[in-house]
Amino acid sequence: MKTAAAWRHPTAVVDRGARVGAGSKIWHFCHVMRGARIGARCTLGQNVFVAGAAQLGAGCRIQNNVSIYDGVVLEDDVFVGPSAVFTNVRNPRAAVDRRAAFERTIVGAGATIGANATIVCGVTIGAYAFVGAGAVVTRDVAPHAVVSGVPARRTGWICRCGETRGSAKKIAQCGCHARNIALGQPGKDR
Repeated sequence: MKTAAAWRHPTAVVDRGARVGAGSKIWHFCHVMRGARIGARCTLGQNVFVAGAAQLGAGCRIQNNVSIYDGVVLEDDVFVGPSAVFTNVRNPRAAVDRRAAFERTIVGAGATIGANATIVCGVTIGAYAFVGAGAVVTRDVAPHAVVSGVPARRTGWICRCGETRGSAKKIAQCGCHARNIALGQPGKDR
């Protein structure tokens, strides 16, 4: 089976030296800087910016008006809702160069970040976690945790299939977990 090459809208700017995986789509008014790495089958909605030291795994879906700055790493199959915000410096000043102070932010495989959520730099959002719309994440989020509010607090648990569960232990009882094990895939997060 032949994989389609990446596609970009004529108004999108992909700098020479950016790596974009096969089957990815880059829509209107996007800018992907030199050095950026975008995996296969990703979709970047209108007006998405990807900085040169940012990384997107395969299958990521980035909705409109999202900027992914240096130091942000999205693992495979991450969903980022419209107008979500990532930062990369905790105490920015216009007159002070803080490039050496960029903090790494990692979003685990299969995680979802809701519309208008703010992710303060230096945190890790665990695999399959769910950040509610408008939440402000200031600390690490456990795998499979549902967080919401300002600041974001855990309000529940969610399975990789998107079904909410009453506890972290009940995630292992989900039918999708059993299907993954039957297919020879590990039941654990990546």
